[in-house]
Amino acid sequence: MWFEDIAAGQIDRFGDYPVTREEVLDFATRFDPQPFHIDDEAAAKSPLFGRLAASGWHTASIGMRMTVDHMESVGLRTLGAAGVEDLRFLAPVYPGDTLHAEAEVLETRTSASRPGVGIVRSRTTIFNQDDKPVLSHVATIFIPRRPA
Repeated sequence: MWFEDIAAGQIDRFGDYPVTREEVLDFATRFDPQPFHIDDEAAAKSPLFGRLAASGWHTASIGMRMTVDHMESVGLRTLGAAGVEDLRFLAPVYPGDTLHAEAEVLETRTSASRPGVGIVRSRTTIFNQDDKPVLSHVATIFIPRRPA
């Protein structure tokens, strides 16, 4: 799959990621050790969570994993990314949730300075098992163009 195979308006749905307690605790202990991510008692007292919740950064990492797995499954590779904008943690993710994703292509354009590179802006939304959005962001990625 090449840049030329991607069109604005295209929507892909993918992923099926079970969130485990062990993974929530491991990620949070290593990268985001706030009490509501690592301690059941503290999390139960949280007015936002009420119980142990995954770090938003963990949720974003799960989304990245699902995205890479999906791209590999359809034969798409990237050359990297320019960045992410409008990252939103929309709802808590809890151990026992199962996440899936939807990516919508917002814009495609060719690179003016790199003729072999296409630029794709897409919005990815991560949902839980109840189809409730839990995270969203817009990414700008570089995709190889089809050789002449």
